[in-house]
Amino acid sequence: MYGAAVFDVIVEKGAKRVFASAVDWPGWSRSGKTEGDALAALIAYAPRYAKVAKTIGFVAPKDAAALRVVERVPGNATTEFGAPGVPGKVDAVKVSDADLARLSKALEVSWRAFDAGVARAKGKKLATGPRGGGRSAEKIVAHVREAELAYLGGLGAPKPKTKDVKAERAAVLAGLAASVRGEYPTKGPRGGVRWKPRFFVRRAIWHTLDHLWEMEDRSGT
Repeated sequence: MYGAAVFDVIVEKGAKRVFASAVDWPGWSRSGKTEGDALAALIAYAPRYAKVAKTIGFVAPKDAAALRVVERVPGNATTEFGAPGVPGKVDAVKVSDADLARLSKALEVSWRAFDAGVARAKGKKLATGPRGGGRSAEKIVAHVREAELAYLGGLGAPKPKTKDVKAERAAVLAGLAASVRGEYPTKGPRGGVRWKPRFFVRRAIWHTLDHLWEMEDRSGT
């Protein structure tokens, strides 16, 4: 629950990588080689997530005792590649109007944090190495925007024709709302299952924050 001292977690277990993701706090997702490693990483990143999500009520837990694994799902190639890629039963829970407002707010909060991180990194040379390779801040920004629009396809929502960032983000919020209302087919033209709104937000915010933290680590901000 949102204000509870116990945080429900879904664990996605691949052969070589495991993701732990908070059910009620989209974007608070980290990985490790084992379930224990992933849960420890989740706790380690709680203070960083709190800087982003404090405006929606998140208070960082102190240790893994606050985490409760409520579901485990087998990972896939996306998991092994390094991204949460498998939805669970927790993602299929019906989204109420209040839930939609909260999920939308979480997206907006992550965007503001990302934009602020981009501003802080402006003019700074990003360190190269295993954490981030050689991608520049500008390329990170472009990658995050492109990925988010690609995620719209997971919902079945159309991509905006404009390249204006405000319009793109408005399209993301509109696509999320339309998905909640059931306006898109549950399966794609090739039979693939569409993403559920909760998973869409969880994946989108994870990706945004992961690259925000990459910029922070590589720029020293």
